Amino acid sequence: MHRPMDGVRILEVAQFTFVPSAGAVLADWGADVIKIEHAERGDAQRGLIRLLGLDVQSRGTSFFPIMEGPNRGKRSVGLALENPAARPVLEELVRSSDVFLTNFLPGARARLRIDVEDIRAINPDIVYVRGTGFGNRGEEADKGGYDSTAFWARGGSAAGVTPPGSDTMMRMPSGAYGDSLGGMTIAGGIAAALYSRRVTGEPSVVDVSLIGVGAWATQFSVNLALLAGGPLPQVEQPRHGSPTNPLIGAYRTADGRWLELAMLQPGRYWPRLCTAIGREDLAADERFDTVEKLMRNAAEAAEILAGVIEERTYAEWQEILKDVDGQWAAVQDAWEVGQDPALRANGLIAPVVDADGERRELVANPVQFDETPPELRRAPQFAEHTDEVLRELGWSDEQLIRLKLDGAIT
Repeated sequence: MHRPMDGVRILEVAQFTFVPSAGAVLADWGADVIKIEHAERGDAQRGLIRLLGLDVQSRGTSFFPIMEGPNRGKRSVGLALENPAARPVLEELVRSSDVFLTNFLPGARARLRIDVEDIRAINPDIVYVRGTGFGNRGEEADKGGYDSTAFWARGGSAAGVTPPGSDTMMRMPSGAYGDSLGGMTIAGGIAAALYSRRVTGEPSVVDVSLIGVGAWATQFSVNLALLAGGPLPQVEQPRHGSPTNPLIGAYRTADGRWLELAMLQPGRYWPRLCTAIGREDLAADERFDTVEKLMRNAAEAAEILAGVIEERTYAEWQEILKDVDGQWAAVQDAWEVGQDPALRANGLIAPVVDADGERRELVANPVQFDETPPELRRAPQFAEHTDEVLRELGWSDEQLIRLKLDGAIT
């Protein structure tokens, strides 16, 4: 199968997850992604040991999921951008690339001479892409940000999921949560910019910020607040169901697990659900026997439904509800997501062979072409491809030795 990014070269000068995850998506789509890493330290994310209270490294294996996810399929070059001897290498890489991708802050970009003007002076046709915390303009343009700050906190998600009066703020549900969404956004922007360049002949400067992705994710609420001209009222949700529909919301099972219902047409689905759960009497109950009555007495219906669901286990309800045509879902943990039959049937949990030759699995990016799952390739070891890439660009072994002695490459 022809991958849509075959023949495109991405030069990535970035670290952590937000921007590198865009490079991983583009590599899945066929691009040749060359990752520039600091010649001594590499990507700073390689040094992380614990995150969100969890060990992120495993002893006895080179497989490092926190690096594999946002860096799979790339080639790594160890290059000392601050060393003048490395400049010819960088410039040759820029000349041979279609896209320059970075999350370095303005000061670092200026100091290393990798800002738009510097890169365009070498390759006028290159698409230049910046991933930032708070955008490339305004007073915070030079301020760094992580997804916990720019996306989650500033972008509205934290306030949206923290209950009124809570003693603690709700945290992101997963590490690199906003980073991964932002990386997918950047990948789409790059694809659009490459298409635009092909049509117009003009390269673009593409900007994606974590706060922008955060606001986009919460746009429903933000747009309502803009319409209202102020903060939205805090609506206290009922314990079960919604104020007018018992078939929306989370219900706890006998073993403390959760089911999420989203049957937006209560009149249509209430009789069917009552039959499925063995309570046909509820559909005929005079409190609930019309959609108007059901909506008016939603709180009572929801309490009764909650009591029924609490009588059986999570596994039992999954079996009982599997053929119900109303919309519902089991609330799954990370392991269960990895085993999800829909994800596996669609190739969205994909195999990858690690550097030790072991078969592993990773979540694939959610975009597929021609109904074909991506073939994942492992992330590179630090500076693994320096010699390979430079030889492709014409450097001899003697020149490579000199660059290493000068401290320009690793």
